[in-house]
Amino acid sequence: MDSSTLSSKKVLIVYAHQSNGSFNAAAKDAAVEALTAHGYTVEVSDLYAMKFKAAATAEDIIGEVKNAEHFRYAEETKLAWEEGRLSADITEEQRKVTGADLIVFQFPMYWFTVPAIMKGWFDRVLTLGYAYSHDKRYSRGVFKDKKVVLSFTTGSAESMFSANGINGDMNVTLWPLQNGILHYCGFQVLAPQIFWAPSHILPKARKTLLDDWRTRLQGLLGEEPLSFTSMDCFDGEGFQLKPEVHEKHATKEFGLTVGIHLGKPIPPHNQMKAGV
Repeated sequence: MDSSTLSSKKVLIVYAHQSNGSFNAAAKDAAVEALTAHGYTVEVSDLYAMKFKAAATAEDIIGEVKNAEHFRYAEETKLAWEEGRLSADITEEQRKVTGADLIVFQFPMYWFTVPAIMKGWFDRVLTLGYAYSHDKRYSRGVFKDKKVVLSFTTGSAESMFSANGINGDMNVTLWPLQNGILHYCGFQVLAPQIFWAPSHILPKARKTLLDDWRTRLQGLLGEEPLSFTSMDCFDGEGFQLKPEVHEKHATKEFGLTVGIHLGKPIPPHNQMKAGV
């Protein structure tokens, strides 16, 4: 990749932590520094600093709603998006997403998922029509030319998020986020950057984690994404696996993915590493 190509690449970091002294803040700063040094244009949405509204409500629409008696957020925001009547904070985030080649979500894992303020970002920014539709989702999704990565901290050790650990397999934990939100909108989902329990390790070890992140960031846009099952493998009515696809995998040891497992063991590292 030549320097002229690099300079045209844009990265959006959606960041959710309350403290500038946190490890998440350090990871965000490391990403900004590494990506900028590598020639990318970087924009940060600091959700807490922005006081980003988490709740999806009728306030997200400028002017009258179509059906106030039975308000349906997806349909109303689709209409508002088409007519240019979404609230300014939503349209600003959509502008950033549209311009980005890569989006990094930086956050501490809360209750096995993203913090409420970041979930609100997903709920409000990825509106029907703009981010997905019946015809444009999953492998045919709107953002199929964009890459995305989850970068987050845990409160528990890696061993606790294993197939034998008390928290359960991290691959399963990540499926709703990576498949149900990101891949659903068509994003190419890169392997997550997980900082395992940084609050329980020494400062020197935390520095090593950040150095490793900086190194990875230099080649992030060139990484292969995680594997998901193409929409072409499903019929167009009930969206069930086509018989020939099911038959092809009938004798295999593992299922297709974490979610589409065919009643078989989950393929190892399906939501954690590419090319496995």
